[in-house]
Amino acid sequence: MVDNHSQSFFGQSTGITIQSALKSDPYIFLKCIKKKEDGTWEKPSRGEGKTIKLSLDEMVMVLEVLKQKVDSWSSYHKYKKQETPISFKWEKNKEKKLWINIGNYSKILARPQIEIFRLLMQHLMKEKIEYSTVSNISNIQDKNANDETENMKTKYDKNARKNNTKNNINNRKQKIKIVGSIKAETEKALLLNLKSGHEIWVPRSIIHSTYDSQNNNDQTFITDKWILERNKISV
Repeated sequence: MVDNHSQSFFGQSTGITIQSALKSDPYIFLKCIKKKEDGTWEKPSRGEGKTIKLSLDEMVMVLEVLKQKVDSWSSYHKYKKQETPISFKWEKNKEKKLWINIGNYSKILARPQIEIFRLLMQHLMKEKIEYSTVSNISNIQDKNANDETENMKTKYDKNARKNNTKNNINNRKQKIKIVGSIKAETEKALLLNLKSGHEIWVPRSIIHSTYDSQNNNDQTFITDKWILERNKISV
């Protein structure tokens, strides 16, 4: 099972992309771009277009519309003091087309695109509920049962364990320099568009260089090498 998903729907003048970077993230991104007057498309790497983040609750409501259980759903997003209206609404005609409005971006989906969108949302919901809602707190068990379980465990080579721990620590300490632009951000991470064309979420806690979150151009970041290795990205 892959860890990330991306699906785009393009028309003559507007495109929308559904993106999930990690199955453990309790959200997805919707990215909208338009065709400019010169015939070229807006580039998110240059700060163009519109990107919003949908939470699990909002994903549920979008899926309700896609399944035609409700005729429409709308909401407002606020990011850096800027409000963005969002709506998903069925067009009332025999063809059953779906209107998606995100700020100044409007996209209409036909039946084949709607079905792909619905199946993808169902898959993402199932995936994220399984992986993003797992508790990090272990259940408290009876002390006697724990002691008995400990006694039944197979003894292991302590020296081998120490060596493995040391190797893991050394790998975590390795740093790497990457070049890319900030496409989106949360309180704990940045979504970077790398020069190689890859997109990756990088925790702020492992970025060891200064950066300007208001700058939409390429910047240099120093981060831990393991984040690239985990996402199978080479630079």
